Amino acid sequence: MKRAPVAACVGAVIVAVTAAGCTASHRPDSATHVQKGTTAQNSKTQGRELTDAEQILVQRAEALLVKKCMENKGFKYWVGWLPTVDDLKGDGYVLTDVDWARKHGYGSRLKSKLQKVQRDDPNNAYANALPQNERVRYGKALEGGPSSGMLTAELPAGGTVQTPRDSCQADAKNRLYGDFATWFRVEKTATNLSSLYVPDLVKDKRFVHAVEKWSACMREAGHNFADPPAVRRQLPRLTKGLSAKKAYAVEVELAVSEATCATQTPLSGTAHALETEYRDRKLRRYAKDITTYQRMSLLALQRAKDITGSTA
Repeated sequence: MKRAPVAACVGAVIVAVTAAGCTASHRPDSATHVQKGTTAQNSKTQGRELTDAEQILVQRAEALLVKKCMENKGFKYWVGWLPTVDDLKGDGYVLTDVDWARKHGYGSRLKSKLQKVQRDDPNNAYANALPQNERVRYGKALEGGPSSGMLTAELPAGGTVQTPRDSCQADAKNRLYGDFATWFRVEKTATNLSSLYVPDLVKDKRFVHAVEKWSACMREAGHNFADPPAVRRQLPRLTKGLSAKKAYAVEVELAVSEATCATQTPLSGTAHALETEYRDRKLRRYAKDITTYQRMSLLALQRAKDITGSTA
């Protein structure tokens, strides 16, 4: 189952609301995400992004569909752990949620929990206990393979990605989104757009000035960092040799200061405004795919509600 230079981090997300590990799929590749469903969007598009709670509901429905498919093929399958809204925050360019930072720091304990959950996944234990030929059949049933045909999608910045056309995972997505082939194509477009505009965004004098303001705020709080990624780069050194309790206290203190300065200076607001501007200017050619992505996401949400018998 499944920090880099400023530009790379901004390319992931400027405001920290992103998936822990691989648990949250289909997250749009937008540089600023604070409240899903209310973030800035290309003015030419229709629809909206799903909220984090809605994303989790869709994931649960997908897992239930995979479970049913695997059972129909003669295998056991467990839905297992799914993230909470809290789990989906904290791994971006800059924290902006002070309450979350006070509770989780940079999310180190959440990531440790995720790693433990993945290690203890009953599906892995079940598959590993199967005879060799059944283990192979299990893998093909769950994930598919080249023999069943592959779907190919072109990435906006170049290159292609492929996925098996036929598997229980593909079947689940097909039932949720209505057309897996189309979904695979537009999802790979919508979640891989940041490299087309982020390099210019981070050079914008307005962004540079906002980061400088943030850095000055951090110095006033007793922390000398040029930008938010520098905090994460230096955190291992700053906590080296400390007990787990003291190391976590340092992590939380820095995270709270970072989030406080992001909201008390122009950084958060400037990042949002610039994302709107740069996406509108540079992503017009992808407006149709983005609209289709949003529309199919909302359709999947409605189906997920029926499948799970619940609401987001």
